[in-house]
Amino acid sequence: MPSSKRVAIVTGGAQGIGRQTAEVLAERGYRVAIIDLREPEATVAAIEARDADAFGFAGDITKDEIVEAFAQKVLERFGRVDVLVNNAGISLIRAAEETTAAEYRRMMEVNLVAPFLLSRVFGRKMLEARTGSIVNVASIAGLVAVADRAAYNASKHGLIGLTRTLAAEWGGRGVRVNAVCPGWVKTEMDVADQKGGSYTDADITQRVPMGRFATPQDVAWAIAFLADGAESGFVNGATLTVDGGWSSDGSWESVRLKKR
Repeated sequence: MPSSKRVAIVTGGAQGIGRQTAEVLAERGYRVAIIDLREPEATVAAIEARDADAFGFAGDITKDEIVEAFAQKVLERFGRVDVLVNNAGISLIRAAEETTAAEYRRMMEVNLVAPFLLSRVFGRKMLEARTGSIVNVASIAGLVAVADRAAYNASKHGLIGLTRTLAAEWGGRGVRVNAVCPGWVKTEMDVADQKGGSYTDADITQRVPMGRFATPQDVAWAIAFLADGAESGFVNGATLTVDGGWSSDGSWESVRLKKR
């Protein structure tokens, strides 16, 4: 007999925000399916160490056939889906005039096309059940401009547009769709971006009113809130910023820092 225990899908769950989100959802009683380009063995092991149920799948979510195969595995194993977290993403720091068409297209494929493919396949199952929650991990770069990130900014602005459109289409059929918009998060992606020398920790901490980076857990807790219909049941089409006040603060640096 199929289990009544809720099921969550997390993309990009091998590290960073995705791994933390998978672990937080498992702690909250979800069975979790994780997909990443590489096998998310460490995440699955961490969840199973908590006596929770999880499985991992390796594949490129920009490919229709991979998404379909993953969905089939999820439904064979769990028989249902309650939450989809579209977390997987890539970044690119490059002046707009130096960004190639191939780089721009790859950014769209990973950050915008893949969430649509996953939302379509798992959204159908949620619509059949007339219940479900999709949480897209966008960025404050989907709300404001950040220089030297034309491709990334465009992909995240598009993801927020997709979020709002699906919320409008599916909300009346029981499926809520929302986005979280993190600021700078201290993850493996941040380490890789900083290697290029384009910014330092101080550039971020001096700009954020709360004076620090977000942690993966900060974002995971926000995702878990939006995922849970008991906690956020009338929240639909929203963008929840998790940026320590970055996008709210129009102050110049001396004003901001003298208050600390």
